[in-house]
Amino acid sequence: MPSAPILWLTAGLILCLMELVLPTAFVELTMGVSALIVGVIAWFVPSLTVQVVLWLLLSIFLTVLLRRLLPKRSRTIIEDAKEAKTLTEIAPGETGRVLYEGNSWQARCEDDRMTIAPDQRVYVVGRRGTTLIVIPESLVQL
Repeated sequence: MPSAPILWLTAGLILCLMELVLPTAFVELTMGVSALIVGVIAWFVPSLTVQVVLWLLLSIFLTVLLRRLLPKRSRTIIEDAKEAKTLTEIAPGETGRVLYEGNSWQARCEDDRMTIAPDQRVYVVGRRGTTLIVIPESLVQL
């Protein structure tokens, strides 16, 4: 049977690699890094209980730390955002049409869970190819 440090190091590598395949907003990565750290410490601390508690604490600490360091997504208007008006409903995760700078454009809501009704004022916050990314006026914080 492999020793505890080898198991921790293997689990850490697997968790880090899983983040590449199944992105989880870096949760698997922080758990993997924590497991790698515990794998090194396990050579000196043989108690499995202490190792598991240390892994849990390190995972939580690194996840919170990483969340604080990553830039937050803002719901405020970007300075370059321009006003548009929906021509059709924009269903969650679907595209609709907006009137933008005098032309009809295909558009999708930035929040894939939100529906925007027709004839609503929206703000264009980005573009993916020929599809505009919009947010409804109700989400804008002045």
